[in-house]
Order: sequence, then structure tokens, then C-alpha cells
Amino acid sequence: MLTEPANAYARRLNTWDAAMIVIGGVIGAGIFLTPSTVARNTSSGTEVLMLWAVGGLLTLAGVLCYAELGARRPQAGGIYVYLREAFGLLPAFLFGWTMALINYPGSVAAVATMFAEYFCAAIGLPPLHVKPVAVGAIVFIVGVNLFGIRAGAWMQNVFTVLKLAAIALLVVAGLVLAHGRLGLTLVPDATRPASPWSFVGALLPVLFTYGGFHYLNDLAGEVRNPQRTLPRALGLGMAGVVLCYVLANFAYLAGLGHAGLAASQAPAADLMRRLFGEHGATVIAVGIACSTFGYCAIAIAGGARVLQTMGADGVFFRAAGRVDLRTRAPQIALALLGGWAVVLTLSGSFSQLLNYTTVGEWLGHVFGIGTLFWYRKHFIDQPAPYRVPFYPLLPLVFVITVFGVIVASAIHAPGDAGMSLLIIALGVPVYYGWRRLEGRRAA
Repeated sequence: MLTEPANAYARRLNTWDAAMIVIGGVIGAGIFLTPSTVARNTSSGTEVLMLWAVGGLLTLAGVLCYAELGARRPQAGGIYVYLREAFGLLPAFLFGWTMALINYPGSVAAVATMFAEYFCAAIGLPPLHVKPVAVGAIVFIVGVNLFGIRAGAWMQNVFTVLKLAAIALLVVAGLVLAHGRLGLTLVPDATRPASPWSFVGALLPVLFTYGGFHYLNDLAGEVRNPQRTLPRALGLGMAGVVLCYVLANFAYLAGLGHAGLAASQAPAADLMRRLFGEHGATVIAVGIACSTFGYCAIAIAGGARVLQTMGADGVFFRAAGRVDLRTRAPQIALALLGGWAVVLTLSGSFSQLLNYTTVGEWLGHVFGIGTLFWYRKHFIDQPAPYRVPFYPLLPLVFVITVFGVIVASAIHAPGDAGMSLLIIALGVPVYYGWRRLEGRRAA
């Protein structure tokens, strides 16, 4: 079994840091934009809140599974490590090939661009500054992370607190605008009858908005007392996210009504504009900029650990597998991931790449949770510091749900799903070619 170098990383993340990573990795821009999409596919505020609660409970099931996996194997690399041990190096490489080389930098490029758009709008810069600002944000985040996980954790903690403050402001604004008519938020909207299929379809954007909780497992090699801290941080962090999402949607419904939420293209800005005018829209733009910047910081840190683990295993550049002895940071992996994200940002090609890797990302979650059954079977006598409750029900519920998401995504966009599978398949010859090259170098 291949493992990371002894003492490669320093365990410097406490429970607070770890919980902030969970919250910051999940909350990006989705909660400020997606609720209108959900409202358009439902017929009442009750259905909207129910969807966000159900999506949160389903995600919590997956989070509890990841808590056991992280406690069993508290190493950098997350799903890549679990797949490598349970199914072998090739399946692990195919996951890393899809995620660390395409999905992670693509998502960083996309969200950094969104950060730049909101940042430029908030301070009055013209659109031509968006790409330079986005590139500057990526370079700055990589630069901070080069100094080690404590510097990166300090930065992401600050921006996670700021994004929580933005959500709190939305909730307060919604309650103020309600003016004693909170009950109207749950009244059915007769103009928007929703079919059962549209209700199920509305669950997809909800689940996508809940994604990102796996980043803490990518950083598990730097968590103090991981057997205790990982389950606690994942549970507390995800519970906090569910609470934030339900309260934010209640605020949208209270301030805009179901019909107003469904008609809005930017519900957070519309809500704040109703109470504070254009100054309110500017304030929430700053909040969204902070939220997206914080997400980028976590995605870069987590993705670099996957690249570093792949490099250490000899299925990526060996130099990327090095961890700096002084800072305990994967500096080369950080630079490579950040550099590729900059290229995608400047080229503008990240949007289609993300669409192409959606199926691969969710397949990674399916097989990642699937390794839990392997660990339970092969390490039945091994003491487990944390065990997911209601096993095997919760893992099965999560796997079946995520598989349903994959099928629905494939039906909705068969071309993107086909390209996603093609990208995964192209990783097979790349893997064997890389292994052969490594063998020749070793000889």
C-alpha cells in the first residue's frame, strides 16, 4: 500500500479550523443565486423549504460516511486515498485525473471569475478588469498557501466568517421585510403548479449547492487528533450549512414571496435592494465576493493535496509530490494547480470543462462512499474511532441518491455526460503511459 511520506504534513488544524473548511467549502455563490431556480420548480414556500431540508439531510448522510472514512485514513488526498487502497491505483488515478487536473482548477477559475465580477461591481470597476482581478485572486491565494496550512487556515477562517455575516444580514433583512406576515411565506402559489417530476428536478440544484464538503478530507493529513476532530468538524460544519441554507431561503420567501423569488435572477441582491436600496445591493455584492474568494482558497488548498499525493505515488510529476520541509506545504503542487487555474481563467474555457466533469465528480462520490463497505469487510476486527450510524442504511441512501443525480444529469445533458465518461476513459492510456515512463526512469 502506497502512503504519504512520514511526517510530510504538520497537523496544525484544530476543530474550529476544520469546521470552517467544511462551511467555506460548501457555501460559495450558490445560496445567493440558486434559490430562485428551486422556486421556479415548486409551487409553494413549504416545498422550497422542504427541498432544502431534504437536500441537507441527504448530504449529512454522506458527510457522516466521509467522517468515518477520514477517521480511518486521516491522510492528505481524501477520496483518492480511499479509492487507491480499496480498488487500486488505476481507479484512484482516474478520479485524480478528472478532479485534480480538470474539476478543481476549473471550479477555481469559474468561482474566481465570479468573485471578480462581484468585486468589480461593488467598487465600480468596468468589466475589462474582471479577468485581471480573478487572476490576481488566484495568485494571492496560492501565495498565502505557500507559507503553510496555518496561513491558509487564517485566511479562509476570515472569509468564512464574512460569508456567514452576509447570510445573517440576509436573514435579518428578510424578517424585517416580512412585517408580521411570515405565514404567507408558506402559502401555495396558484400561478405555479409543480409536477412531481419538476419537484425532483429542483432537488438537483439543491444537492449541487450542498456540494464541497469533501475538501476537509483532502486536508485530513493536517488535522490535529483527526479521529476525533474530523467527525466532529464535518458534523458541526454541515449542520451549520443546513441551518444557514434553510434560514436564507426562509428570508427570501419572507421578503420576496414565492412568486417574487421565482421571478428573481439575483434574489440576494433583490432582497437587500428592497430594504436598503442600491447600497444594500452593493453590500451583498461584497458579501458574495467574500464568499466566493473563501471557496477558492479552500479548493486550491484541497486540490493541491490531491495532486501532491498523486505525485508521491508516481502517477503525476514527481516534483509535485514534494512537501516543503520548512512550511510543510506542497508548494509545487500549489503552483501547478494555481497556474493551470489561471490559464483556464484567461482562456474562459472553464465553464464547459466543469460541465464535462460533473458526472465524473459524482461518480467519485459514489465509489468513494462505496469504499466504506470495503473497509468494513476487510478491517472488521480493527477498532474504528468513529462509525457511521445506521450502517449500512446511510451509505446506501447516499449512494442511491447520488446515482440518481448522475442519471438525471445524463438525461438532462447527455452530451456533457458522454464527454465526462470520455475524459475518464482517456485517463486509462495516460495512466499506463505514465507508469511506463516512471518504470524507465527507475531503471
